[in-house]
Amino acid sequence: MLNIRIFKGGCRGRVSVLMQSFRCMSRERGFHTQKTILLNNSELPSKKFAENLAELPEECPVSSYNEWDTLEEVIVGRAEGAIVPFFSVEVRANTHHRNWPFFEKYGGQPFPREHTEKAVEEIEEFCNVLKHEGVTVRRPELVDFSQTYKTPDFESRGMYSAMPRDILLVIGNEIIESPMAWRSRFFEYRAYRPLIKEYFRKGAKWTTAPKPQMSDDLYDLEYPMRSVEERHELAHQGKFVTTEFEPCFDAADFIRAGKDIFVQRSQVTNYMGIEWLSRHLGNQYNVHTISFKDPNPMHIDATFNIIGPGLVLSNPDRPCHQIDMFHKAGWKVVHPPTPLIPDDHPLWMSSKWLSMNVLMLDPKRVICDKNETTTIKVFICQ
Repeated sequence: MLNIRIFKGGCRGRVSVLMQSFRCMSRERGFHTQKTILLNNSELPSKKFAENLAELPEECPVSSYNEWDTLEEVIVGRAEGAIVPFFSVEVRANTHHRNWPFFEKYGGQPFPREHTEKAVEEIEEFCNVLKHEGVTVRRPELVDFSQTYKTPDFESRGMYSAMPRDILLVIGNEIIESPMAWRSRFFEYRAYRPLIKEYFRKGAKWTTAPKPQMSDDLYDLEYPMRSVEERHELAHQGKFVTTEFEPCFDAADFIRAGKDIFVQRSQVTNYMGIEWLSRHLGNQYNVHTISFKDPNPMHIDATFNIIGPGLVLSNPDRPCHQIDMFHKAGWKVVHPPTPLIPDDHPLWMSSKWLSMNVLMLDPKRVICDKNETTTIKVFICQ
């Protein structure tokens, strides 16, 4: 039986507000790491910086290889100052047509105040739950996302820093900043830089993936969006709103299980992005591309959520095309029940299947939405 600590409500933004950062390694996978720091005195920028490196602790504060080991420290996002993204082609391709009038009307403006205030309140309570469970909670900086910014290729405003899971990928003791694919998220990393620099000074590796130009060449400006059936066919053909012009990916399209990392090609993660990460990680990790019967793939946690060694929640509405691979490997595949969230709940950029996007505190404790009672029963029976 799993011990379940539940909270009411929760941020209803896209998929997840969490980036997991553990010290525990995946013993099941037999992983071991060794930290080596090579310094050339002639290349050191300052004596003070060298002294800081010399004082690095023996144990790096960032060490995470999977989604279920004991959670000691976590970054929880912020909804303050959230801005509705402009209704550009990449946003249109990732949102339901019934919400298009909302984006057309409010793009570049703050989200409705009553919803933002409620989200802030619920996230604060979520932080309290984590703290009471013994987890250290860190938060990104407050950033003014209403500012307009312009590059040689596009002009936009920001969105929010509510989803660390989308932008930060932790592999072992390395923090990887994702390049992203939405123009409104181009500068989102700025909210996390103070934390990343702190972790870096304490011994973590820090990598920034190639920053995309996000010019029109990255997007299929003629991408059809007239029907769900049409999107199904396009996804089956491997066609998405993002092209292969340059690497792009969101961290939330990757999910980790020790040496094996699973990823989906989605509306925001292209094959060039997957290839970049695979080459970057080298032969220490196996990066597997999997796919689903999903007309609009974006972020994997509400479709395929690995919650333990050989244990995965698999969305019954979005079956995995490679599921036999997991069955043959002896995995237990659990199909979560239909979400209970009401039809009239505002879900501008997400789906009801946030119900299965749970957070593992350790292999025996999980945080679920209090309202999703049928999902809770699934965990009680495990």
